[in-house]
Amino acid sequence: MEKVNIGIIGGSGLYQMPELENVREIDIDTPFGKPSDAFIIGELDGITVAFLPRHARGHKFLPTELPFRANIYAMKLLGVEYILSVSAVGSLQEQYAPTDMVIPDQFFDRTRARVKESTFFGEGIVAHMTFAHPVCSELGDILEASCNSVGVKTHRGGTYVCMEGPAFSTKAESNVYRGWDMDIIGMTNLQEAKLAREAEIAYATLALVTDYDCWYEGHDDVTADMVIEYLNKNVRNAQLILKDAVNRVAAKTTPNQFAGSMKNAIFTASANWPAETAKKLEAIIGKYA
Repeated sequence: MEKVNIGIIGGSGLYQMPELENVREIDIDTPFGKPSDAFIIGELDGITVAFLPRHARGHKFLPTELPFRANIYAMKLLGVEYILSVSAVGSLQEQYAPTDMVIPDQFFDRTRARVKESTFFGEGIVAHMTFAHPVCSELGDILEASCNSVGVKTHRGGTYVCMEGPAFSTKAESNVYRGWDMDIIGMTNLQEAKLAREAEIAYATLALVTDYDCWYEGHDDVTADMVIEYLNKNVRNAQLILKDAVNRVAAKTTPNQFAGSMKNAIFTASANWPAETAKKLEAIIGKYA
């Protein structure tokens, strides 16, 4: 299988970039099923990247239906060490205006139906990873520098509330999140961040603000049309940011800080690993057997 160092998870505008050359598709099977879609492999300034349409082309998956484990495990099989996740979010604070970019450094979990899709472990092998700092600060620095290079208004830091969806928040919910000092709200990135950490892949989010959620009195209630309108305005900026960021990641001289991070997180002694589960997790824990 072709090896790729940099993975990008996002929407269709990201793998239809005019700068992307030598485009091809790869279908990948994983022990956790099929990913959301075929991977789009291409080159940006000669640097090979792997794009995954999070919701599949044509936007076919609800957030709760996403095969998060298959998506991240497939990245691992490709050899990906760095994931840049691009995601539309709602703003919970006035300073984050539609079309701004946010690079969050924390997550808060409000999902209820994603227990299986939140970890690779179980079935006889137990792991408890460190997750106090859920994103890679080095990738965050890179995204911030790339946003500044492109000239996009950017906010570094903040907390991303991951809600279940697919409906947007009620006004009561939105105001509670604001009262908790949450910053932005979305439906997908927390599970990606958890699984990337278990897979020892560095991960960061570029959040594209599309709306003020429903708390903002001077703003119409959130509609799908509104989200799509602002998202389309943000797509080109996101493309330019990613192109710049990919070059910065490729030029890094420091190693992936999460390589080897699961060594002391696996509580089950390798002698007690069920053979079937160990085989299922080979790409992640095989080196610790």
